[in-house]
Amino acid sequence: MVAAQSRELVLTPGDGGSDLKTGSVFFIGTATVLLRYSGFTILTDPNFLHRHEKARLGYGLSSRRLTDPALDLADLPPIDLVLLSHFHEDHFDRLVQRDLDRRLPIVTNSHGAVALRRQGFVAVQELDTWETLTVAKGEARLRITAVPGTHGPGILGKLLPPVMGSVLEFGPATGGTAFRMYVTGDTLVFKRLKEIPQRFPDIDLALLHLGGTRAYGVLVTMDGKQGVEAIRIVDPALSIPIHYNDYTVFKSPLEDFRKEVEAAGLTDRVRYLAHGETYAFDVLAGRGA
Repeated sequence: MVAAQSRELVLTPGDGGSDLKTGSVFFIGTATVLLRYSGFTILTDPNFLHRHEKARLGYGLSSRRLTDPALDLADLPPIDLVLLSHFHEDHFDRLVQRDLDRRLPIVTNSHGAVALRRQGFVAVQELDTWETLTVAKGEARLRITAVPGTHGPGILGKLLPPVMGSVLEFGPATGGTAFRMYVTGDTLVFKRLKEIPQRFPDIDLALLHLGGTRAYGVLVTMDGKQGVEAIRIVDPALSIPIHYNDYTVFKSPLEDFRKEVEAAGLTDRVRYLAHGETYAFDVLAGRGA
């Protein structure tokens, strides 16, 4: 399926070529999206549990799912790679652990890489913060850089799995970046987020993991207020909130974020997707439809 070398992953070219003009984000649910652009099809944080099923979160904690995914794991199209912010069952559930192709490349942090290799996944691409993996597919190139994230404050942050934010830069084999995307991962707002726009200005699209998740009463993912703060810090042209309303541990509903966005005057810089909805973007025009 793939041939991998140090810091480079070479994929077999597909029949569709590398269209740099248009792309799409299909929202499956939780932090799970299908990103299609430049000939790549990327799956993020795969979670396909159904309503009323429980995700095990460790230390005796679990959370019941309140929604169904927009499609099932078996119904996915061919995937080039998985982008995994961290190894937690609401991001890489037991169905995925059992049924996902063990040869599929998975880009994640060191903690996730160890867990995945133990389960027999053989194409894990491990990134430390600020490390970059270049993915080649025919005439298209994708650079994935791990960026800072933190899943909780103080001691709680050390108990929870470490998280990885990601910046994805798409472009041709020769030439500059055509489209730049930031996926927050399950981070809180903290001082190191300011390093991201310093290294990666002009981010076109951000996927914001929200939900206001709480563990032992402590906030461990961004709520509505922090989501707006993240937009102000990273300054993407457009943001799409994901990772909300799906589990009982999510304590800040999407409406909280919507109110904060309106109060901040940022309505024209946010696009909301329901489960099963697609955001289509036109790179040349710099707008979505």
